[in-house]
Amino acid sequence: MLMNERPAGTYVARKKDNSIYYRASMTCGGRHVSLGSYASAEDAGRAYEEARQLLRSDLSIDDYGDGHHLSFEKWVVICNYRDNEVYTPNPIYVRPRLFYYYFAPGDFFIFSGEDLFYYSAHKIQRRGGHYFVADYGSQINILSRYGIRAHAVPGRDYVFINGNSQDMQYSNVEVINPYHGVVRNPDASFTARIHVNGYVTIGTYPDAITAAMAYNKAADVCNENGVSRQYPVNYVDGLSAKAYADLYTAVSISPAVKSKAASFHLTE
Repeated sequence: MLMNERPAGTYVARKKDNSIYYRASMTCGGRHVSLGSYASAEDAGRAYEEARQLLRSDLSIDDYGDGHHLSFEKWVVICNYRDNEVYTPNPIYVRPRLFYYYFAPGDFFIFSGEDLFYYSAHKIQRRGGHYFVADYGSQINILSRYGIRAHAVPGRDYVFINGNSQDMQYSNVEVINPYHGVVRNPDASFTARIHVNGYVTIGTYPDAITAAMAYNKAADVCNENGVSRQYPVNYVDGLSAKAYADLYTAVSISPAVKSKAASFHLTE
């Protein structure tokens, strides 16, 4: 290869410090597909050749192994385009009524088909077992799409009906408790707790909605008594403003909440 000659499908690019790196890309059905960035033109060229051969082969996602220059993510993208004539920039493989979102070989989530547009445009990231996407400048936990609150506990607050935690289809996720500060007890009652220099029990209630309302009321009591904390609010779908007000007024909370809140400034 001549000094200024580059392998097919490769392009020179520069970093902010003006150092050179190489990008590989190809065209699939008139669509430009980026294949990644590489330190050398040779590596970029090898990734391009692998992608070109994959597009013409019958290799599957499971055939990806060590020694490839093409990343696993791009391998999935090319397989999906080849088999389904659907291009997404994220590692998605489409099947009838569902799709797979891959992180590594054998490591994937299964999503309902109606989420394809969302996850085609939002890349899933994971940190410490938590999965989230960047959306409107914020990190959004993917469980929130099911109405599952932050810090919810699997098996207690939500379950995967078929026992497969990789199966994120809506039909497989059952939300047991969608409310902040509420815990379901073995006897099917619900206990509400709030954090004021440690957890304080608000009370135990016959249903989750009443416990959620008790939490809201306790949060207001805490703020009214000098606790400078922004507690999350439990929203109850289908409850009119009057029904909300009536339940809020009627629900009782432990006197310990006000007592702990009143002493909050002394222990800050």
